[in-house]
Amino acid sequence: MLFLGLGTGLGSAFVVDGRLETLELAHLFYRKNCTYEDYVGSRALERLGKKEWSRHVTLIVKHFRKVLQADHVVLGGGNAKSLTYFPPRCLMGDNENAFIGGFRLWEYMGANLGY
Repeated sequence: MLFLGLGTGLGSAFVVDGRLETLELAHLFYRKNCTYEDYVGSRALERLGKKEWSRHVTLIVKHFRKVLQADHVVLGGGNAKSLTYFPPRCLMGDNENAFIGGFRLWEYMGANLGY
């Protein structure tokens, strides 16, 4: 399952066989010497407008789903609600779930590090 957070920038994480793998997809080059974040972050939403920004989100979701062979894609973050259309085979995430997942990961990591 691929998680993409559409907010100030582009957050990303991947769950593989029940393990969380953090990703830094935002800073990879996408087009015209610009990064993915340059096309789907907050500044891109302002610069491109909702319709064009949504088009890039859809293209990027399709690309990452194919490259990472993700069975599911969950979109979240503050700007996900700005999508004019929702990419196919995606679910809308809830930021509340992101906090719960973060706390669970923190507890797991703390327990394994002896805290």
